[in-house]
Amino acid sequence: MSNQVTAREAKTTPRWEAAADLVVIGSGVAGLTAALRGRALGLRVLVVTKAAIEDGNTRWAQGGVAVVLPGEHDDGDSVARHVQDTLTAGAGLCDEVAVQSVLDGGPGAVARLRELGASFDAGTSGGLARAREGGHTAFRVIHAGGDATGAEVERALVAETTGRRLPVLERHVAVDALRTPSGAVAGVSVLDPDGVLGVVRAPAVLVATGGLGQLYQATSNPEPATGDGLALALRAGAQAADMEFVQFHPTVLYTPGARGRCPLVTEAVRGEGARLLDGAGELVMLGVHPLGDLAPRDVVSAAITRRLAEAPGGIDDHVFLDATRITGFAKRFPTVYGAALAAGVDPLTEPIPVTPAAHFACGGVVTDTTGRTGVTGLYAAGEVARTGLHGANRLASNSLLEGLVMGERVAEAAAADLASGVLAEPRHGLAPECRHVEAAERDALQRAMSRYAAIGRDADGLAVLGSVLDLATSDSPLRTQAEVEDAALTLAAQALVISAARRTESRGCQVRLDFPERDEPGWRRSQLIRLSPSGQPVLADPILQEVVA
Repeated sequence: MSNQVTAREAKTTPRWEAAADLVVIGSGVAGLTAALRGRALGLRVLVVTKAAIEDGNTRWAQGGVAVVLPGEHDDGDSVARHVQDTLTAGAGLCDEVAVQSVLDGGPGAVARLRELGASFDAGTSGGLARAREGGHTAFRVIHAGGDATGAEVERALVAETTGRRLPVLERHVAVDALRTPSGAVAGVSVLDPDGVLGVVRAPAVLVATGGLGQLYQATSNPEPATGDGLALALRAGAQAADMEFVQFHPTVLYTPGARGRCPLVTEAVRGEGARLLDGAGELVMLGVHPLGDLAPRDVVSAAITRRLAEAPGGIDDHVFLDATRITGFAKRFPTVYGAALAAGVDPLTEPIPVTPAAHFACGGVVTDTTGRTGVTGLYAAGEVARTGLHGANRLASNSLLEGLVMGERVAEAAAADLASGVLAEPRHGLAPECRHVEAAERDALQRAMSRYAAIGRDADGLAVLGSVLDLATSDSPLRTQAEVEDAALTLAAQALVISAARRTESRGCQVRLDFPERDEPGWRRSQLIRLSPSGQPVLADPILQEVVA
């Protein structure tokens, strides 16, 4: 028995230790922007990322950055108009103050990114080229490499991070926040590539870990998008909101039996004139929305799903995007062109088979417009955060903009908090002892989530999903990256299910087949999630608690 205890303690006792002023978890646009800004402010910054530094979700972003640049915009376009488009897409749940604040910060953030060396595509008449995407009423999306904007943004940020010799722990996964007896965050526990546990002590911890697309069988997200940062923040005492709103991109490249990350077919293809056709060759979006094929993503995804239920032409799992009339398609969209050719489709001569897939989490860890959460020393930015910008559905290409703006702001907030003395002393931080949490078998979770909690949900299906999660879940330690990821996915799924089940209406990304109408004003509010003392996600909204009681 003593030998067993000793072995167990060896696995849960930190074997190494590091220190910083600011620990950044994640190496996408928000994380690296924050790290660089923090270094410029004189902070000791350490970046922790569970893959290679360049392997985050940012590099897969095709569309661009939605921003209204001074002197480079359509006649009549303005930040105010961009704000209105964002509010419209958000279906009544955006925080108007947050929307105005983030979009106001866009031009300056883009200018600073260009100073770091990021290069955007030039227009034919001077200035930057601009595209239009779903939900936008003007051409305001700047792009790079045609449809490789995320790759260029990530390249510039990685080059600057490397050039400034910022310390980066690659292939290290964050496990839990270190907390003081008063509940403040004072660092994070980390597993190295060999599964050896260590701690990084720091008064400020930024969670910038991206989304949770791996909840589903098919997604545009890469393998690391497993919701780790959300789970870490919830276990540290933060709250989450809007978890039921997962945006499904209407057009990812369809390949039979595809699992995991599927190639994206950027919305800008429709912005250039491509049309969605069903299996019988009929227009999918005809008469559905005034913007037609450029309607907000939730509208297009839902329309495709409804059409597939009818199985026109005997096809019930994909539709087609006809881009054959776009001049210079291969040059304008080289990433899409290459992916389609690899799948045996020539977009120049035939329609591209596409289908909706999990794309973007509109909800996440609740923060203000500086990235502060409700827990001292814990910050969040990027897709993992819920600032109020997106509401019930994200406007296309607002995500890279949010990462740039909030990355800078969160570093400035951490520096200000450190200077004012409100953060905890790192040496007082303690990791949870022998942490065991619930984790479901990943394949069973993904299949159940795709079946019952994708586009089109109802009470019966969500109840079945809840039962499946209960049956597939067991107590698990957090000793490996896979165990950390599976536990995070399980927690995210549980939070999504209770939020989706309680919201008895359809709004934005939440489509309830049994409640197809939007309930105004009854449901014009967000739902808060926190963890119970036993570690279960529960609704924290006092109004909903009264309803349940």
